[in-house]
Amino acid sequence: MRRYVVVLLRLLLGVVFVYAACAKLRDPWTLFAMSIDSYRLLPEWGVVTLARTLPWFELLLGLALISGLALRYASAAGAALLGAFFIIMIISYARGLAIDCGCFGPGEALGPKTLLRDGTLVILAITLAVMSMRPRLSV
Repeated sequence: MRRYVVVLLRLLLGVVFVYAACAKLRDPWTLFAMSIDSYRLLPEWGVVTLARTLPWFELLLGLALISGLALRYASAAGAALLGAFFIIMIISYARGLAIDCGCFGPGEALGPKTLLRDGTLVILAITLAVMSMRPRLSV
C-alpha cells in the first residue's frame, strides 16, 4: 500500500512542478520577475536570477519526481521548496499585499484559495518526503 501512495504522490507533485515550470517558461521571464518582485523580498539581481532559474529547477524537479530518480533528494527538495513558497505567501497575505502569487505564471491572485491549494501541496510533499526516507520493508 505504501508503495502505491508514494507513486501517486510523486506523480501528482511531479506533474504540478512540470506544469508550473511550463506555465512560467511559455511567457517572457520578465513577467515572472514582476510576480517575484511584488513580494518585496529580494534585490533586483535576486529577482532576475530567481526568475530565470526557478522555472528550470521546477522542471527538473518535476521530472525527477515523475521518474522516481533520486526520490529521497527530489522529495525533500520539493517539500522544502513548497514549504518556503507557502511561508512567503502567508507572510505576504498577512501583510495585505494584493499581488499575483506567481505559482503558475501571471494572473493568479494571492488569496485564501491559493493558500489552501499550496498548503495542501506542502502537506502532500512533506508526506512524500517522509515516506521516501523510510527504509523499505522486506517481505
